[in-house]
Amino acid sequence: MTEHKLDATLDASAIASPWSGGGSPFAIGSKKLGMWLFIISDALTFTALLMTYSYSRLANPEWPRSVFPIWPAIAFSTTMTVVLLGSSLTMVMAVAAANRNDRKAAVKWLIATMVGGLAFVGLHLTEWHHLIEEGATLWKNPWGTPLFGATFFGITGLHMTHVMIGVIYMGFIAGGFGRGKFTPEDVEVSGLYWHFVDLVWMFVFPMIYLMSVKY
Repeated sequence: MTEHKLDATLDASAIASPWSGGGSPFAIGSKKLGMWLFIISDALTFTALLMTYSYSRLANPEWPRSVFPIWPAIAFSTTMTVVLLGSSLTMVMAVAAANRNDRKAAVKWLIATMVGGLAFVGLHLTEWHHLIEEGATLWKNPWGTPLFGATFFGITGLHMTHVMIGVIYMGFIAGGFGRGKFTPEDVEVSGLYWHFVDLVWMFVFPMIYLMSVKY
């Protein structure tokens, strides 16, 4: 008799569950859940890379401690940070407009975010060019161990790739949302990705640039 009551209770719980196999597991949209899972896995990747960079810096006596002069490296990287933070603000505006179902405004703010992302990439490539002119590459650098060049270009290059993917992604979302193909949730999901990219840079900038300033 007790077993029958337990089975009935479990059946009732399953019926009352907020997710019964549809598109909203854990009471959120499946798209948003998928993006959160991606962000968690990608965060682990960047965490491992930055921890490896930090260990290499501390353990290697030949690691260069003074690499980036105030001009142009720190000036460029600081400007890149401001641009990326500004693009986070325009992304917030895009999500807010999408939730109001103001498609025209949402597309406008998405395009502004894309412009910020492209400006970031342009500044970053310019800063890379300055370092390459000084002799820094993936395999060598003029200030010490070649491992510095590999980790610097590897980490910043991976982040810059994420930024470019985000720009392309937002272009796709902007075009679809403007035509009524996508929902506000799609804009919000793209915003999650963009804020994650911005957050990663908030760790890369001080750990790689500010800790290696050349005075």
